[in-house]
Amino acid sequence: MRVLGIDPGLSRCGYGALDATGPGGRGARAVAVGVLRTAPTTPHPERLAELQRELRALVDELRPDAVAVEKVFFQSNVRTAIGVAQASGIAIAEAVNAGALVAEYTPNQVKEAVAGWGGASKDEVERMVRTLLGLDRPLRPIDAADAAALALCHLAHAPRLAQIARLDQLAPVPAASGPLAPTP
Repeated sequence: MRVLGIDPGLSRCGYGALDATGPGGRGARAVAVGVLRTAPTTPHPERLAELQRELRALVDELRPDAVAVEKVFFQSNVRTAIGVAQASGIAIAEAVNAGALVAEYTPNQVKEAVAGWGGASKDEVERMVRTLLGLDRPLRPIDAADAAALALCHLAHAPRLAQIARLDQLAPVPAASGPLAPTP
């Protein structure tokens, strides 16, 4: 399974593609890790179009089975939050159009999956990403490490998500009852 993690942002959009190397999502190998950038001096609509083209090319090249995107949760700077949300929407749309499964994770879910607790600092997460992937150099900018952490988080959750999907396919659909149920 190949997972592409996306840490969305309009100025810096981190990406981290990992291949699962062990059973049940245990173990991963880094395929590509980096950051897509757009210039703040470029008009906003053109920045969005540039990011879309770059994400589309990345997804086309890497062909991920799943794309894990950081869920836009809360930011105090509204202007930054809007750009992050727009970048997130582009990443999700490109993943769906390419036929990849999309999963969204909050920052705390990622920190817990990678570092063991939801209060981990960015530096702790980056060190754990390097340790888990066997990398000897720091991942910079930190957006690249965050994206790889998203992919690792998805690999940790993938077996449970697959099990839930199988159970959903097997479960019978309950008959409707109550005031809105069709009458025989």
